[in-house]
Amino acid sequence: MAKSGKELDPQSVAAFTVLKRAVELDSESRYQQALVCYQEGIDLLMQVLRGTKDDTKKCNLRKQITGYMDRAEIVKKYLDQEKEDGKYHKQIKIEENATGFSYESLFQKYLNETVTEVWIQDPYIRQIHQGSGKQQQSSGLQEIKESLQNHGVLLELEYSSSVHDREIRFNNGWMIKIGRGLDYFKKPQSRFSLGFCDFDLRPCHETTVDIFHNKHTQKI
Repeated sequence: MAKSGKELDPQSVAAFTVLKRAVELDSESRYQQALVCYQEGIDLLMQVLRGTKDDTKKCNLRKQITGYMDRAEIVKKYLDQEKEDGKYHKQIKIEENATGFSYESLFQKYLNETVTEVWIQDPYIRQIHQGSGKQQQSSGLQEIKESLQNHGVLLELEYSSSVHDREIRFNNGWMIKIGRGLDYFKKPQSRFSLGFCDFDLRPCHETTVDIFHNKHTQKI
C-alpha cells in the first residue's frame, strides 16, 4: 500500500505523541510532568524542523513550536511561583517490589550546585535494616564520617530517642519526606543478586515520597 502524502515520519510521530501527553498532563493540572513532556516534545519537533526542506512545512512547524513554547513558559512561571510561595508539592508513589527508585534517581535533580548542606532526620538510620544491631550501624556511620572528611565533607551526627518524623532537607529550599524514611529498599537475597550494589535494580517496599519547595526556609 502506498504511503499517504500526509503521513508523518517516525520522528514527527514521536514528537507529537510526547506533546499530546504534555497537553493531557497540563489539562489534569499535573504541571511538573507536563513541563517535562513539553520540553522533550519541543526538542524533538526542533529536530524535525532542522531536517525539513519544504518552506510551507517549516512555517507550520515554527508556528506549532512557538505555541508549545509559549504554553511551556506559562507552566514554568506557574511552577516557579509555587516554589516562591512555598506551595510546590509533588508526590511519587512507589509500588511494592517496584525498581528504579535509587537514592540517586530520587534526589539527584534537587542536588544542584547551590546545595552546601543536607539535613536528614530518620528514626531508623542507625540500622542497616529495621531490627538489625544499632551498634553495628553506629560504627558504620562513624566510618562514613571519616571517609567523607577525607573529601572535605563534614558529617555531623546527633542521636535522639524521641524522633519519629522522617524528612530530608537541602539548603536550596527542597524538602523530601518518604513514608518509610530511607529504609524503603528490600533486603537483597544475596551479595550476588541484582540490586545488591545498583539500588535502581533493588525491589522496594510500598511507600510514598512527597517533595516540597520553600524558598524562604533555605537555612537549616
